[in-house]
Amino acid sequence: MRDVGFGPFSFRPDLVSGIPLYLKDFSFPGGRAINREAFTMPLTTRQGTLGRNVLRGFPLRQLDLALRRRLAVTERINLQFRMDIFNLLNRPNFGDPVGDLGNSSFGKSTAMFGRSLGSNVGSVGLNSAYQSGGPRRVQMSLKLQF
Repeated sequence: MRDVGFGPFSFRPDLVSGIPLYLKDFSFPGGRAINREAFTMPLTTRQGTLGRNVLRGFPLRQLDLALRRRLAVTERINLQFRMDIFNLLNRPNFGDPVGDLGNSSFGKSTAMFGRSLGSNVGSVGLNSAYQSGGPRRVQMSLKLQF
């Protein structure tokens, strides 16, 4: 970040040719991280050679399932049982990697996806139980219809 007269501003870094953008290792969250050595900060006040939206975070994969059964109690009264399962396979979904080159965690994901939502707005994130990418959740309901 540099102060260009109206406050701190983040410039895009320069891309170092011949260095891979991603490191793959099972010790990283999600098995991969962005390679810090692939970037250098420009010495002058300008945008670097790294293109916009070139780097990608982790994919979000989640399988949800809903089961419903209606039981007739009388001719006019029904009882409905419903079970919703979110992230049925309990697959871990990682949040975006840290993008600040000056941070020691640069290129690594530091949170699960459901917990990382809203973290850029003063840490006023939404409850991870109601977001995609959280752990497996099971919800059951019973409804009386008349």
